[in-house]
Amino acid sequence: MSKLSLHDLSKKMAKLDYTMMATRSSDGTMTARPMSNNGDVEYEGDSYFFAYQNSRKIADLRADPHVTLSYTGAAGMLGGPPLFVTVEGVAALIEDKAAFADHWTKDLDRYFPEGIDTPGVVMIRIDATTIRYWDGGDEGEISI
Repeated sequence: MSKLSLHDLSKKMAKLDYTMMATRSSDGTMTARPMSNNGDVEYEGDSYFFAYQNSRKIADLRADPHVTLSYTGAAGMLGGPPLFVTVEGVAALIEDKAAFADHWTKDLDRYFPEGIDTPGVVMIRIDATTIRYWDGGDEGEISI
């Protein structure tokens, strides 16, 4: 078993845009939904997403900020190995428009038509605590 550094894993994760974000609601039930980091994939242990404050995911995060992100990368060209990554972490809800600008892309305008000034938009920052990965041969765990 090989041990990747966070930097090495980040290189492998560079093209993984979509994740399933699992949360626990105030009644204890678990749910997951697809989230896109919209190309903000320079990974150093934090993940950034945007949502509306009145959404269920935000209510879930207010009730319990612990999350699991599950990334899956397709097999590479010529049958290269897939990549599976889970990130356990804690969510913080950010309402600072200056912070939004650091992670905003034009693709987000599709969902938030007034850009960072869209009423009710909030940024979710997931601070990773543990990352587990498997790429068809190597597997490991990184504690942050």
